Amino acid sequence: MASEPNPATDARTPRTIADAYVQALSDLDPLTAVYLGLNPEDDRLPDLSPAGRAAVADLARRTLAELDEVEARAADPSATAEAREAERRCARLLRERLTAELAVHEAGEDLRALRNLGSPLHDTREIFTLLPTGTEDDWARLGRRLARFPLAVQQYRATLAEGVERGLLAGPRQVETVIGQVAEWLAPDPGADEAGKEAGWFGALVAPAPEGLRAELTGHALAASAELAVLRDWLVEVYTPAAAGTPDAVGRERYLRWVRLWNGADLDLDEAYRWAWTEFHDLAGQMAVEAGKVLPGSTPMEAMRWLETEGPSIEGPEAARQYLQGLMDQAIRDLQGAHFDLAEPITRVESMLAPAGTASAPYYSAPSLDFSRPGRTWLPVMGRETFPTWDLVSTWYHEGVPGHHLQLAQWNYVAGSLSTYQVSLGGVSANLEGWALYAERLMDELGYLTDPGHRLGYLNAQMLRALRVILDIGMHVGLEFPADSPFHPGELMTPELGREFFGSYCGLATEMLDSELVRYLGMPGQAIGYKLGERAWLRGRAAARAAHEARGEEFDLKAWHMAALSQGSLGLDDLEAVLAEL
Repeated sequence: MASEPNPATDARTPRTIADAYVQALSDLDPLTAVYLGLNPEDDRLPDLSPAGRAAVADLARRTLAELDEVEARAADPSATAEAREAERRCARLLRERLTAELAVHEAGEDLRALRNLGSPLHDTREIFTLLPTGTEDDWARLGRRLARFPLAVQQYRATLAEGVERGLLAGPRQVETVIGQVAEWLAPDPGADEAGKEAGWFGALVAPAPEGLRAELTGHALAASAELAVLRDWLVEVYTPAAAGTPDAVGRERYLRWVRLWNGADLDLDEAYRWAWTEFHDLAGQMAVEAGKVLPGSTPMEAMRWLETEGPSIEGPEAARQYLQGLMDQAIRDLQGAHFDLAEPITRVESMLAPAGTASAPYYSAPSLDFSRPGRTWLPVMGRETFPTWDLVSTWYHEGVPGHHLQLAQWNYVAGSLSTYQVSLGGVSANLEGWALYAERLMDELGYLTDPGHRLGYLNAQMLRALRVILDIGMHVGLEFPADSPFHPGELMTPELGREFFGSYCGLATEMLDSELVRYLGMPGQAIGYKLGERAWLRGRAAARAAHEARGEEFDLKAWHMAALSQGSLGLDDLEAVLAEL
């Protein structure tokens, strides 16, 4: 999948350096290898200790030093302008991404990586949802990884303990939430056999193993759960008292560091905050109109509450999974050839039920680079049996088709013409989430959300993303509700006021709102990328359309989509300008 060096020049180019970094990181961090589908015989887990994180940082520094050497060299005079631009773009991305990652590491953020989503602990458990289990050898390899899980938990605890010693701690909301999640992982799982019930989630994981391996794997599952119980008790007895009084918000300096990592840009936070309030007022007006179509005379919140309890719904998690699979399959059939030109491997995407103890938001996992593992959407069940459809439709356009799946699967498909890094590890959250939110809007533009309930769900999803910009910046930086705010104008936005404001204007269920707020506080700067990324995608499309029309050409949206999805990763520093030129 990696790009080939030019035999007429020094073999080192930015793209070969980037691809070498992907392989080196995959060798160093087995989690990366699993996500990408590399090193299939590997049976290790990542080193979650401070030394493990330092090794990853050292690799980034060595890679940047090598990039410095290559960029200082005179350009190959025989290379085409197109080839030179491809190398320049890859170098710019690699430098920006590794520099941003190192800034976060060097600030000690690894030492307080305790949050309700995307922590090293969550990511390591997720490995087991991505591993193949088709053969006895697959199960044996999974078992060897599982046997190493207790050590990974001990390493993670050592990293957090160093954070305690250095006064680098997560906020109390993160601690309380993760303690609850680990307790859920440990709860006896009805999906396990009798021997494995006490192993909780891991017991259910190994229950389908071949009979000859099941006893051994169940033993590993019990050991994994026992070590998780030790971590839970340590979080309760040691970490919780130490974290008492730690602010849940991170402040402007830390926030700007995280904004660069998640968005690939140093954003004007005050401008983004003002713009999000403009979006808020516009969406509030649209939602009021749509609510009247759902339930005459109702407010948006009343209409959404009615849809949640009285509107169309699906009974049972498996039926919901099948419904979402059908939704994605239908979207592929309808969009293929008309608005996208998809290669065969991209047309395969699977709807899955998320493992217990995850955050409440649906999510997507990308296909392996060779497509042996397909892209998958994941629906958190959260103990529910009834799944209202009003907000699922737009969500699955976001997570699946034409959202995350089309972008990330297309990146895999064109990896050979870019670099593996540009379509995998170099991904910028705001680009990815911006495309997915653009995908929701596209389906609305194409007439797929004419049902008033589904369209109110789409508008609520847009409102959610506008509120994320407001809440994330407002809470972390410490801004005031503006004078034209319908809620506490002029008052400082705190997590408590933010949660009340959130619940007043977003139709998500209470448990989802609570989980979302904890997520924003634990992943500063990530949540703003959805709406700000969508803004870049829309502005780029508008500029490209205007340029074509100025030349007297017809704007071909399908061609633009495929060209845009074949660029690989770009941060918000570059995204809008590149899209405008397509």
